[in-house]
Amino acid sequence: MHIQDMHWSSASALGPGGTAGAATGNGRGGTSRTTPLRVDAQRNLEHVLRAAREVFGELGYGAPMEDVARRARVGVGTVYRRFPSKDVLVRRIAEEETSRLTDQARTALGQEDEPWSALSRFLRTSVASGAGRLLPPQVLRVGVAEEGTEGAVADAARVPQQRSQPGGGELRLLADAGAQAVVDDTGAAALLDVVGQLVDRARAAGELRPDVSVSDVLLVIATAAPSLPDPAHQAAASSRLLDILLEGLRSRPVS
Repeated sequence: MHIQDMHWSSASALGPGGTAGAATGNGRGGTSRTTPLRVDAQRNLEHVLRAAREVFGELGYGAPMEDVARRARVGVGTVYRRFPSKDVLVRRIAEEETSRLTDQARTALGQEDEPWSALSRFLRTSVASGAGRLLPPQVLRVGVAEEGTEGAVADAARVPQQRSQPGGGELRLLADAGAQAVVDDTGAAALLDVVGQLVDRARAAGELRPDVSVSDVLLVIATAAPSLPDPAHQAAASSRLLDILLEGLRSRPVS
């Protein structure tokens, strides 16, 4: 597998303009060699992406590339041939999962007439998919204004901030000074916008606590139950935890 990857990435495998040299030749042997190499390269890429989602979902984005390679059952060199740096792999995973969450939120918004049903459907779907655990830190960073910190927060690079309510944490998409955001601003802003619509609808219907913000909802989907060896127990624990968190988000009638 690794030898094929090396042949595929070598200069002899590529012709001018980045096309496969064997495919442009007239020899029958070149064509028979090229096709399985392409299929194998695509399979390796899928293995690496699947492994990265699992490893980063379990250990966070701080997990080393070697862990991804071991989970994918490929050499670490294969991972680096697909992704020249860990930042590139992290960006790919973060953007895909952010897009997945946005699609899940849009589906809930479009298919559920009841505001609370739409919000709870989004939360249950996103928790089940595990995508919330793969949101980049920039999206999950919650800033609560404190004395002497407003200026520092204002100076940080950010894209449009979410709706916020008095007493609630305020979510901002922040990039560390001199560092590039892990997920593109457009994708993150789209996620905040559609989740904000779910939150606004549930709040306007009186079904969501008035102090619950978009950041609270994103923190809920990023919260995972402890890892358990039995899949059925794991699923039950995740469902129970989500039920508790959902109850914490709901408004209560004033007695």
